[in-house]
Amino acid sequence: MIERDRLRKPGWKILGALLLVALIMAAAWGVRSGARSMAFFRVRSVEIRGARYLQPNEIVARLQIDTLASLWDDLEPFRQRVRRHPQVADVRFERRMPGTLVVIVQENLPVALIQTPAGLLPFDSLGRQLPIDPSRSNLDLPIVASADPVLLKLVGAIRAAQPRVFARIEEARRIGRDEILLTLSSRAEDAAGAAVDTSTPQRKSLRVRLPVGLSVDRLADIFPVESDLARRQARVGEIDLRYRDQVIARLQ
Repeated sequence: MIERDRLRKPGWKILGALLLVALIMAAAWGVRSGARSMAFFRVRSVEIRGARYLQPNEIVARLQIDTLASLWDDLEPFRQRVRRHPQVADVRFERRMPGTLVVIVQENLPVALIQTPAGLLPFDSLGRQLPIDPSRSNLDLPIVASADPVLLKLVGAIRAAQPRVFARIEEARRIGRDEILLTLSSRAEDAAGAAVDTSTPQRKSLRVRLPVGLSVDRLADIFPVESDLARRQARVGEIDLRYRDQVIARLQ
């Protein structure tokens, strides 16, 4: 009776569960170790996903996969090699049986072009120069006068949260210490969201003034102001967002 009660105690159940888990893990390790030695699971092809500016052959070269690599090899060394590329923010892998390794890349996105001794070069929102050749990559990015961390962080936030505004930014620059001036292309939209014809010569770029630290969500206020003034056939030259809860439009 005493022995039976002891077996009913929670401690024995926990010990039994741990033993079962250990057996399962050992069996899984044995199966995986055996699979690694099978030619059936050799890596025969590599599929690259998520690469927009990176060339797939650059990623494949960094993987350094030889002819004996198995789909069941430890993938961490491959991840570290790809992750060291300055254009790569993160990378993960998927295995597709029987022999395809899928590489999913998350890139550091360029947010601006900055004039350097070597010409206009792309930078990300953290101020890092990216190894992208503008002459080969049709980069339509704002021009920023210098690697100002405030400006680069701002245009990066606009790219992420307000892509319609980002697509129109031609230039971003600091005016003094606390003010930023964005120059947008005059691609206004009507109330229905359709693009307004901007091919007429009298239309000019739109200037947007904002204080340092402004929430990028406020930039969405530009669109209803433009639409309203377009209905009135008034041409806006500047929108001022420096004042709390106010949008001031200065006409041409």
